[in-house]
Amino acid sequence: MNFIEELQWRGMIHDSMPGTEAQLNKEMTSAYVGIDPTADSLHIGHLVSVMMLKHFQLAGHKPIALVGGATGMIGDPSGKSQERNLLDEPTLRHNQECLKNQLKRFLDFETKAPNVAELVNNYDWMKDFSFLAFIRDVGKHITVNYMMAKESVKKRISAESGEGMSFTEFTYQLVQGYDFLHLYRTHNCRLQMGGSDQWGNITTGTELIRRIEGGDAFALTCPLIKKADGAKFGKTEKGNVWLDPAKTSPYQFYQFWLNASDEDSEKWIKIFTLLTKDKIDELITLQKVAPPQRALQKKLAEEVTCLVHSRADYDFAVQASEILFGNGATEVLKNLSENQLLQVMEGVPSSEYSKTIINEGIDIVTFLAETSILPSKGEARKMVQSGGISINKTKVEGVDYKLDMRSLLNNKYILIQKGKKNYYLVHIV
Repeated sequence: MNFIEELQWRGMIHDSMPGTEAQLNKEMTSAYVGIDPTADSLHIGHLVSVMMLKHFQLAGHKPIALVGGATGMIGDPSGKSQERNLLDEPTLRHNQECLKNQLKRFLDFETKAPNVAELVNNYDWMKDFSFLAFIRDVGKHITVNYMMAKESVKKRISAESGEGMSFTEFTYQLVQGYDFLHLYRTHNCRLQMGGSDQWGNITTGTELIRRIEGGDAFALTCPLIKKADGAKFGKTEKGNVWLDPAKTSPYQFYQFWLNASDEDSEKWIKIFTLLTKDKIDELITLQKVAPPQRALQKKLAEEVTCLVHSRADYDFAVQASEILFGNGATEVLKNLSENQLLQVMEGVPSSEYSKTIINEGIDIVTFLAETSILPSKGEARKMVQSGGISINKTKVEGVDYKLDMRSLLNNKYILIQKGKKNYYLVHIV
């Protein structure tokens, strides 16, 4: 496939240097994307550039993922108003290994193909570079005027609030520029890709290569993704949506994509999946004909969850959604492990209740009142009589219903449903 054409119809190109497409059409080319190693997991904000590398490799080119161990110790001013926290080397090394394990789901690092992916860490070539050597061999080739003209630098220096920009951060574009120069020399890397906020840093690298090596190097950026309502992409009330299942459960991950707006899902399904143009056009048409079916959101959530996690995680997420939002069966609920149950019930109001009382048996009306799910026995009785209470997805048929140890999920939980949408998880202790 033609890499540039593929990214263009997917809406993944913001800007590119003249000659980029000609270079890619001429020969197999190496390109890199820098990844911030300040956490031990990628989040979905990283996925755009990771998908760029994925398409790059599928097009027959060689992707390089650069973990910014050295630059992670400095802090990139692009799009930020403050300096970041700096990390020590053991933390950076740990984060690097975690990121590589996640990238393996997208890129081929293992085969002997000529375009096999590589992971590099700029700390490896920067750690022994003395300050004097750096300003002599690199710094003298880029003027302060050139560096000051960068948009990210101008914004920070001219900002009315804040403390301006430290010299450390000011030099960031030189360090990133040197990364490109180093990879040009050692890996014949001719292209750097990244978000549109990185254009200034990337072009500093192409300028260094031109001035020091007299060679041609290229830049390509993707748009920064925002939600249709202007909110930041990848953020929820709980923070980042992570790829690590321990940080964001596969169920919550699936729910993020499933809850996308029509406008966002039409954009995101092109960027975050490998579906063909014909298939996506078909889904967009179906969405417009029958919006309530949410064909786009369902397919987007399926494809991204399977890509990042697994088909089994996706299947579980669909089952879990049926429990909360559909007509999930009692048997499905009973077969969930404790971990799966807690994933599904994350955010559901919870309380504790005595195991001794449950062991002896208790009527539903008293239970509902004593757990404060309903304010009084009178209210509880009315709700039960009207058919508005379910225990573990089974409707309670009358006020003589009793709970005992057989009512427990995983020997320690009871799920109460009040009406259609109100759930409560009671932990029996």
